[in-house]
Amino acid sequence: MSHDPIDGAEHRRLVIAGSGIAGLTAAIYAARSNNDPLVLEGDEPGGQLTLTTEVDNYPGFPEGISGPDLINNMKQQAERFGAEIKNGIVESLDADDRPFRLELASGETFTADAVIAASGASARTLGVPGEERMMGYGVSTCATCDGAFFRDENIVVVGGGDAACEEASFLTKFADTVYIIHRREEFRAEDYWVDRVMEQVDEGSIELLLNTELVEIQGTREDGLESLSLVRNPEGHPTEALDDPETEHFEFDAGALFYAIGHTPNTGYLEEAGVELDDAGYLRTEGGRGANQSATGVPGLFAAGDVVDFHYQQAVTAGGMGAEAALDADDYLDDLNREHAAPEATGEATADD
Repeated sequence: MSHDPIDGAEHRRLVIAGSGIAGLTAAIYAARSNNDPLVLEGDEPGGQLTLTTEVDNYPGFPEGISGPDLINNMKQQAERFGAEIKNGIVESLDADDRPFRLELASGETFTADAVIAASGASARTLGVPGEERMMGYGVSTCATCDGAFFRDENIVVVGGGDAACEEASFLTKFADTVYIIHRREEFRAEDYWVDRVMEQVDEGSIELLLNTELVEIQGTREDGLESLSLVRNPEGHPTEALDDPETEHFEFDAGALFYAIGHTPNTGYLEEAGVELDDAGYLRTEGGRGANQSATGVPGLFAAGDVVDFHYQQAVTAGGMGAEAALDADDYLDDLNREHAAPEATGEATADD
């Protein structure tokens, strides 16, 4: 298929921004529809799943599969059908004219008839010592993904909003006691989740470590998580008062640590594209029933996965959304082809008369 340049930029029929489950599923479907997709990997190639050592809840793998292996398998599958996967970070997308124009951090420029935004959302972390080493080896950002690996361990959740309360409640399925670390006295969660947590506190399945913050993680990838270094101050936000005599420093034994302090959707490159975002920065799509559920308010721009989904954030749901986006993009591209062909057909008919 021709990649002839337009205005000096290499032209592609379809560009997919992101190489996680959503982007790669979209690439498989798009390639099988002869849409010649170019997948730009972004600054987190493979997405959040590459931080997960074992994936046990993705259908079709009864013994489980590692996150990186699942991503690599999907890459190979997409490439087998003709997708091109390229390392590249999209810095901006110009949707003022068609085709779309994508500027990469490398300075490269591409144009595209259609674009699928599958750039995901990055889980927020604290950046404390030991975090990077232990991510995927006892430290996780997804209770639904990894909770079952830590049965009967001391499980700790960091956060004070809806996500922290919901994940702590979910994790009581696996641990006798789940501990919530929150840097303040009061939760920021909705009343429903606060009430639910307090019920479980009364039952003894959740314990609260309030006015407490995490400052270091101890453990090795070989032996797993061992303990957490914590600080506590009766006024809250203890890391802002480390020298206060009332700030207590202590160690806490833990077998698993889950961050539940929110996600940041990766939509910065779409700031000038005219898309609609919700208050948290997630892309809004058509949704609803019938076709075109993945369409944004910008014709030809579709979205899938965690860049849209702030609730489920599962690999399997991201994959489903990626398939929808590829099918919607295919319909759009077919319509585009018919529009371009119509004048030619009319011209030929006139010449024959």
